Amino acid sequence: MRRPDRTLFAGTAVISSPSAAAFQPAPARPVQKREIFAWCLYDWANSAYSTLSITILVIYLTKFVLPDDDMGTIAYGYGIGLTTLVAAILSPILGAIADARASKRTWLAMTTLPGAAAAAAMCFVPTQYPWIIVTLFLLANLGYELAWGMYNGFLPEIADEKSMNRVSAWGFALGYVGGGLALVVALLVIIYGEHLGLPTAVEVNGVVDPVSDRAANIARLQVGLLIMGLWWGLFSLPTILILKDRVQPRAAKQPLVVAIRQAFGEVGNTLRNVRVYRTLFIFLVAYLVYNDGVVTIITQAPVFAQKVLDIGAEQLIYVVLMIQFVSMPGAILMGWLAGRVGEKRALWFCLGTYVVWLFAAFFLQTMNQFWVMGAVLALVMGGIQSVSRAIMGLMTPANRSGEFFGFFNLSSKATSFGGPILFSSILKWSDSPRWAILSVLVFFIAGGFLLLRVNVKQGQIEAAQVPSAG
Repeated sequence: MRRPDRTLFAGTAVISSPSAAAFQPAPARPVQKREIFAWCLYDWANSAYSTLSITILVIYLTKFVLPDDDMGTIAYGYGIGLTTLVAAILSPILGAIADARASKRTWLAMTTLPGAAAAAAMCFVPTQYPWIIVTLFLLANLGYELAWGMYNGFLPEIADEKSMNRVSAWGFALGYVGGGLALVVALLVIIYGEHLGLPTAVEVNGVVDPVSDRAANIARLQVGLLIMGLWWGLFSLPTILILKDRVQPRAAKQPLVVAIRQAFGEVGNTLRNVRVYRTLFIFLVAYLVYNDGVVTIITQAPVFAQKVLDIGAEQLIYVVLMIQFVSMPGAILMGWLAGRVGEKRALWFCLGTYVVWLFAAFFLQTMNQFWVMGAVLALVMGGIQSVSRAIMGLMTPANRSGEFFGFFNLSSKATSFGGPILFSSILKWSDSPRWAILSVLVFFIAGGFLLLRVNVKQGQIEAAQVPSAG
């Protein structure tokens, strides 16, 4: 299971700004297969963080770091919400800076590598220092969220309109495999940890000693956190080293403070001219709403399962592992379906499936039912992300990929803090995980209503227009 958030576009629309006139496209050069593979490989890398954070990390925080009074649940849910909110604010600004300076690769490295280091560092902090662990979690998650905008911004430079759905879907598919294999490694550590020299539980008179059992569980989960950070960091290196910005800077290199000030101006200019891209704007709002539901289900379903079924770390990993590998063909299937019936109809199918899934979750009773629900979720989870990213790409003006995918990142994060916080708050106040999960329904209904007003073809026409100055 992975968290959301991605073609060469038709047209050459450029937003009017002081630096826009200085833009000169880089000389055309064929996109190499290794560039596409390097781009897809980043999905393989960061999916380890996504899958292990909703299995290893959530259990580590809620059961061993902050086990009392649901503090771990609150810290996890609110931590996801806080970091996504900060990412929502920063993503368009960083995207505009990356566009102006042709520095998406640099920013990808600056968000990915410190985030991966923070994730790995959680392994080495004893549970007696819970708020240091929570701080590292916040830093890791912030890096994960911010990196999406830069990564997504490369898609318009390596794919054209015909290959958009295919490349986007293969990125997600490779991500599901990478995240799944990282889970397998973590699962092997949990099962065979004693062969790696990790502590084991001791039985006294046929009864497992709770102190040794706790120490054994903590050690295995900590190694899982180390795997999470190392996998993300090391496998992202080919992406950072091979991918290069395929456009030239729009202006001479400036001090960072000047670039930031100019970025604010360009983002403001984009907002002032958003009327020209009316269809894209409506889609971004719709995506903002329904994606909050997707993010909430992905991040809070493990908490829901723990509360309703008392599921343990090993069981949860098995379910998520199944979801990972079913999601790969699911993402490819949805990419094919979008090509056959259109992106919007494929998206409607995904939204409807999520609505049915939430009602089924409300009445969940057995572990077998949870397995079936996981398989159904896997079939559409990658699809809704991949198709949404492709629709965004089709309606995005050319030569503003970093900035506009920064807004896509903004749209994916701006209310994504709301769902996890809403779920955690309802769970805390009502002590009912069923009502907490059903509350997510509102995001899919509202997002679907807004989607009714999106015409993708009209959005493509608008994307080819050049806004007037001012």
